[in-house]
Amino acid sequence: MYTGKISIGLTYTGNEAKHLNYVNWLKGSDNIEVIRLSVEDNNLEKLFAADAIVLSGGIDAHPKNYGSSITSYPNAPEKFNEERDDFETAVFKTALQQQLPVLAICRGMQLVNCILGGDLIQDLGEEKNELHRLTDIGKKHSILIEPGSLLYHITQTEKDTADSAHHQCINHLGKDLLINARSDDGMIEGIEWADKEGKAFFLGVQWHPERMYLQQLDTSTLSKNIREYFLKETINNKLK
Repeated sequence: MYTGKISIGLTYTGNEAKHLNYVNWLKGSDNIEVIRLSVEDNNLEKLFAADAIVLSGGIDAHPKNYGSSITSYPNAPEKFNEERDDFETAVFKTALQQQLPVLAICRGMQLVNCILGGDLIQDLGEEKNELHRLTDIGKKHSILIEPGSLLYHITQTEKDTADSAHHQCINHLGKDLLINARSDDGMIEGIEWADKEGKAFFLGVQWHPERMYLQQLDTSTLSKNIREYFLKETINNKLK
């Protein structure tokens, strides 16, 4: 059993309370250091002290990241944060170069898809937002997991329930990616490498396992199992 400390670089969500949700979920009761990575701190060099990376959620990525000039659309942010997009793009590309495990959550998953040449549906529309978009009332829906995928290996289930807090989703898939989960109304909810040979761990999820932990849903395969597997992969990668 590994008893040493591991360090996880976590991109800053832009909100202290939401950022703390990630920190608490990742640390649990284990010997884990969480390193805040942010454009505000201009500290990309701290990534080199990390054993793994988590790309967090937050506001929509600027449409230029997926080749669109349309910046006015339903539920678009009042102001984009292009500096954050550029910083986190550098984080992901550097993590790939360093062969670090990467877990990408919500916005993080969407940004990775864009970096790899994919694009997004800018807004799901009024009907689908009734199920997916975050409001004062917590949203939940079923996740259907592809048998044989890494996510299935992690969760050992073909169906579970996740929270929902998004109004965008992946449209065309980025290069070298595989869809591993969809919502029960067909939205892409999870991605991983199509060919994992020679690559470090990568998993992208549209839901928020850290908020499921906050909601005391941490026994869910979509929160507990993902955290445990990510930490295992991080330790194994560190010990190589």
